[in-house]
Amino acid sequence: MAVLRLALAQHDFPVGAVAANTVKVRDLMTQAHEGGASLAVFPELTISGYPPEDLLLRPSFLAACQDAIEELTADTNGLAAIVGFPHSLGEVYNAAAFLRGGQIAQITHKQALPNYGVFDDKRYFRRGHSSAVAVVDGVRVGYLICEDVWQAEPAAEAAAAGAELIVVINASPWDDAKQAAREEVLVARAKETGCAFIYLNLVGGQDEVVYDGGSMLVNGDGSIAARAPTFVDALLWVDFDTEDRSLHARDWPSVPDTSHEATLYVALVRGIRDYIDKNGFDGVLLGLSGGIDSALTLALAVDALGSDRVTAVMMPMRYTSQLSLDGAREQAERLGVDYHVIGIEPVYESFITALTPVFAGKQPDITEENLQSRTRGVMLMAMSNKHRRLLLATGNKSEMAVGYATLYGDMCGAYAPLKDVYKTEVYRLSRWRNEAETRQTGNANDWVIPPAVIERPPSAELRDNQTDQDSLPPYDELDAILARFIEDEQSQAEIIAAGFDESTVHRVVRLVLINEFKRRQAAPGPRVTTRAFGRERRYPITSGWK
Repeated sequence: MAVLRLALAQHDFPVGAVAANTVKVRDLMTQAHEGGASLAVFPELTISGYPPEDLLLRPSFLAACQDAIEELTADTNGLAAIVGFPHSLGEVYNAAAFLRGGQIAQITHKQALPNYGVFDDKRYFRRGHSSAVAVVDGVRVGYLICEDVWQAEPAAEAAAAGAELIVVINASPWDDAKQAAREEVLVARAKETGCAFIYLNLVGGQDEVVYDGGSMLVNGDGSIAARAPTFVDALLWVDFDTEDRSLHARDWPSVPDTSHEATLYVALVRGIRDYIDKNGFDGVLLGLSGGIDSALTLALAVDALGSDRVTAVMMPMRYTSQLSLDGAREQAERLGVDYHVIGIEPVYESFITALTPVFAGKQPDITEENLQSRTRGVMLMAMSNKHRRLLLATGNKSEMAVGYATLYGDMCGAYAPLKDVYKTEVYRLSRWRNEAETRQTGNANDWVIPPAVIERPPSAELRDNQTDQDSLPPYDELDAILARFIEDEQSQAEIIAAGFDESTVHRVVRLVLINEFKRRQAAPGPRVTTRAFGRERRYPITSGWK
């Protein structure tokens, strides 16, 4: 049978690293050529990284990207390549260059510009108006850019121009519903056009988004020929049978656990690793309270960076339980991290003494509780500065939604791994991580997160006998309401009609609305749901709409 061999670069191409990205493309093109590929394919905006945001407003940056794509033409050397880059023609286009024979043989521009969720393409790009088709080893190959495949017309135009195979280059961020949506779209396009589809996606963490790879092969009848592993950098080999127009993956890596918890956990690990490494930090630091959020954050950090790059600090106060002290110490010792215990009582008391004249006549209240958290925040930030270890905030999405967090206290930090993870999901991830450890070692008593920490009632431990449920509904109920209000954009009436207590719904929604000011000051963290706080869910702080 006649075969067209392709090499798909499911790799990380960091934003702004034009020179390094160019070197990586050149190296991967060499590997593709040596492996017998006729066509190498690279992700959306490979040269600039995605999303380059306002770097696209700088002429010098655009010029560097143009120079890079022209430089790569000299390295095609019998190979054809599709490479994403920003194309400046007075106006800027999200482009894919088809390189062959020492020249840029074609350039196509992205036609569908997404402007929803995390996407802001219309701020930077002008839309293209036609689909491209190139001939490689006698095969007519159409190529589209990301959002183009979510619309019917670009693929239909490529098929009408004779495409037998359509390649889609992407920078599609991961969330917990994305893969199913992608497959549905690709299957629909394949059935509509009769063309086989290759879906190549970027991989890696970039600020508040995480790209999963998850590249796919779809045959012309809509059947899924192969799925690449998520969050794995790989050069993926593909054979296209020109006789029956079927796609075949060649020795793609596999992942043993593809459960939701496994994929989410790896997404968070990748987000931490790339944020720390791309920003040049030696390691991370976090406050280890003996609670489940910081325990999961510690596990994620160690899995991302290794124990030698992680520092954990227990900062006890008079309200800190023995369970917390024991759990934090046991986990730190088991994971082998740098561990410190620094009591905050003397520092806290010095603050209280200094503030006593201006607090005169007023009873203790949440002010004193928040001051404990802020005392910890000040000390953790000092350690972060001194040791050049980036401070991780350990709060979760449930807390951030309702403002159950202290500005300049437990919200201190430069990156928040659990920012988009609901509390109920924190429990599921923690149990999954322990189960994964048991499967790996074969020892039922092995754990990464102390079981006692998972099973205890959650508490901020800022006063005697405090639990989170003193201030909040049970997390199962709270998270269900939050998901309907935030992800599903349901009204309060709709949530109540679904069977939730009316007063609880009104209270939860009120807390979400009045705490926007806190979220505006929160650290960035990886987006893993369909509606993350920050660049995706942007509500006004001051609003008369309730």
